[in-house]
Amino acid sequence: MTEADNSPVTKRTVAMIQLVSGKVLQHNLERAGHWISEAAAAGASLVLLPENFAVFNASALLEQGLKEVTIDGPVRQFIAQQARLHGVWIVAGSIPVSSSDGRRVRSACFVVDDQGIEQARYDKVHLFDVDVADNQGSYRESDQIEPGNRLVLVDTPVGRLGLSICYDLRFPDLYQKLVEEGAQLISVPAAFTQITGEAHWEVLLRARAIETQCYLLAANQGGVHNDRRETFGHSMVVDPWGTVLDCKEKDEGLALAEINLQYVAELRHKMPLQRHRRGLSYCAHE
Repeated sequence: MTEADNSPVTKRTVAMIQLVSGKVLQHNLERAGHWISEAAAAGASLVLLPENFAVFNASALLEQGLKEVTIDGPVRQFIAQQARLHGVWIVAGSIPVSSSDGRRVRSACFVVDDQGIEQARYDKVHLFDVDVADNQGSYRESDQIEPGNRLVLVDTPVGRLGLSICYDLRFPDLYQKLVEEGAQLISVPAAFTQITGEAHWEVLLRARAIETQCYLLAANQGGVHNDRRETFGHSMVVDPWGTVLDCKEKDEGLALAEINLQYVAELRHKMPLQRHRRGLSYCAHE
């Protein structure tokens, strides 16, 4: 948890970058760089990339993870360079970083400031070990990914940001803990599948925003990656009332919105959910 150089201002623009990442690392980075440039030109102070933006290839996770253990890792260096070049903060979706025993990776989200300095790292806590009725059928992230175990927030020029990744979205207790630690915004880089996304993506984002009275910043992968994998897209920004401020439905592109911290404060004053929360141990009675 790190202090930003400048205190948050009331209003800033954020950009959600939607990609359709593939197997080739360099191509993925080129597309990410293009949209970071577009986001900066649109006036964004903070840019969010989707989950697996650089490495969307399960067979490459372990090899790339070894390269990203230090700050000199090629993807980490790329993000730092882009942040400096465009003068924006970047929430770098997820990058594989080798676990301590080298047998798996952590799915790590780095937050890099506009000087290219890493200010925070969050490792995905909840892993997607599920069966889905799509062409892939079965997903077992824990085969290659080691779960994180730490809550992470970071102070940015846009506001106090809580970090999460994809499947975390289904676990409201994580989001509640983030708001208890002062989150005003929560980021959700993701690779939601077409089927799960169509059913649950917007519903979950709006629910988490309403529950926490935070802005939800959600950047998803958004198209057909191969003959087995399709992602839902619909990257969006949701305000603390649950209103979708902007949405990029499919393919590459941006969702842009203005963050208004005064609105967060006013809403929490009018409807003080955190003050009304009762510290009870609920139990069932017959």
